[in-house]
Amino acid sequence: MAFQLLQKLRNKHFLSLAGNGIMSVLGMLNMIILYRALPVAGIGMWVFFLSILLLVDTFRSGFLTTAFIKFYAGAGDARKREVVGSAWFIGGAITGILALINIPAFLFSDWFKNPSVVLFVEWFGIIYIASLPYFIASCVVQAEQRFDQLLCIRFLSQGFFILFVMIMAFTKTATLQNIIYAYLGGAALTSTFTIIMGWARLANFKDRTRECIREIFHFGKFSVGTTLSSNLFGTSNTMIINFMLGPAALAVFNLGQRLMEIIEIPLRSFAATGMPELSAAYNENNRPKVIDTMKRYAGLITMALLPACIGAVVLADVAIHIIGGEKYIDSEAANIMRLYMTFALLYPLDRFFALTLDVIHQPKINFIKVLIMLAGSVIASVTGIYLTGSIYGVAIAGVVPTLIGVGIGYWGLNRFQPFSILSVFTTGYAEAVGLVRIWWGKLMVHKAH
Repeated sequence: MAFQLLQKLRNKHFLSLAGNGIMSVLGMLNMIILYRALPVAGIGMWVFFLSILLLVDTFRSGFLTTAFIKFYAGAGDARKREVVGSAWFIGGAITGILALINIPAFLFSDWFKNPSVVLFVEWFGIIYIASLPYFIASCVVQAEQRFDQLLCIRFLSQGFFILFVMIMAFTKTATLQNIIYAYLGGAALTSTFTIIMGWARLANFKDRTRECIREIFHFGKFSVGTTLSSNLFGTSNTMIINFMLGPAALAVFNLGQRLMEIIEIPLRSFAATGMPELSAAYNENNRPKVIDTMKRYAGLITMALLPACIGAVVLADVAIHIIGGEKYIDSEAANIMRLYMTFALLYPLDRFFALTLDVIHQPKINFIKVLIMLAGSVIASVTGIYLTGSIYGVAIAGVVPTLIGVGIGYWGLNRFQPFSILSVFTTGYAEAVGLVRIWWGKLMVHKAH
């Protein structure tokens, strides 16, 4: 019995979901502490700093993650070493270029008037360098489907940070500068751990080849669009709110979006486990199977998210009180959360359409799509603030890039293999009903014994 339970817990889907779940729970706990330890404006500055930091990191992760898995998974040992070494070269080059750009920006930081921008310019380069080894390690263990090791890396990266923040909260030393020290310390310690464990495969740097570097580079220059699609629009909203309405409004807006992690956890988890399955179907030259696999994942996740979205809309005020505390009860945060949850059910379509386009070697469509989505997002958000004079305008405008992404993704996949969007939901419903029946049948058998 215990062995069977252990085997189920070692299932790749469970481990991937657990990794994202632990990351999100720790992140939520961290945010609860920070929202109480810092003033509203200070939280706004931290949100801006972290958003821009993660956006810039997207160029590295978007360039390498999908390409790495594609060229590494199922390859021979020599090819794997070649891919790891080439990824280290490209990742190091991207990191080095951005760190070099950061040097003159740091020297002229006094020229920047916005304190949030100054904070980013001062700390971006060194944090980016410190996080490189554990980023490469994450690519390696994900490609090997070692989601237990990926869980460990994610736990440590967030765990170190939250440990430092909790110490500062208890000792009443939580300042914005100290929180950045904690973030840097967490990244450096996690990277050190992955190097010691051998997960970062630093020794494979010597196995890089010019041909493999070229392969990864040419795929990555377009696949970066898939990763950007999940990060860029929130960051553009962060910048627009920060410069048009101020850091206090940004703090409220960010709080209203915190429970979007309910959507992101299964999306990230099943995207990680679904990509190898989609790639296998494509490599078999089985187009119907590729689309059926995509519909199964996207549809099932949509069905699973439906009750969560309804619950979040109903209990928004309670959630905001728990996360933000008393000072945010009468703010716009709860309604912002309700607005985002109403169209969050479109997210699985957007994410899996984009992922499938990458798998069928159409990353260029994703890249163009992201540019159009970004333009639509910025125009809609600025127009929304102009018309409403508040963060409500940005929240309502959030549906625009999602609709654009779903529309272009559907057009691209329909050229590959025709299908209807409605069939995604019917497939998801059938899968959900089937899983419930299997679960119910096992439960009845267990009770009978």
